[in-house]
Amino acid sequence: MREMLEKMRIEKDKKDHEEMIKRGEEALDLSGQLEKAIESDEKLTEKDLLKLDNLEKLVKKIRGELGGGDDADSDDNAQPAEKPSSILTAFKSLRQATVLLVDELKKTTRFSISAAAITSSNSVLRMTRFLRFWK
Repeated sequence: MREMLEKMRIEKDKKDHEEMIKRGEEALDLSGQLEKAIESDEKLTEKDLLKLDNLEKLVKKIRGELGGGDDADSDDNAQPAEKPSSILTAFKSLRQATVLLVDELKKTTRFSISAAAITSSNSVLRMTRFLRFWK
């Protein structure tokens, strides 16, 4: 019985890790869509804001699965927050941060916790919050 339970736990861990990587790829896709939308129109539509919210939710879920909590911008001193000069630059930065996050996720295993991936997820979240209130 214990052996069966252990096998089920291992399968669940594998499945959870694969789902986290899929969420990362979905976040990467959303950031690419947002960047293309901004390049063509240079303003946020309601649809873009919804995508931005979905991106934030995905990254929060990823960060939670990695073991990271709500940072409340506690790691600001680790990476200086420069405000982008334009909305296009901001979305390019968002895309770069998301690419870095996905790269870090792909390096992890279901046995590891990546501090770099947690830091990357915090960077993406800060950028999404900044973009949501862009004026």
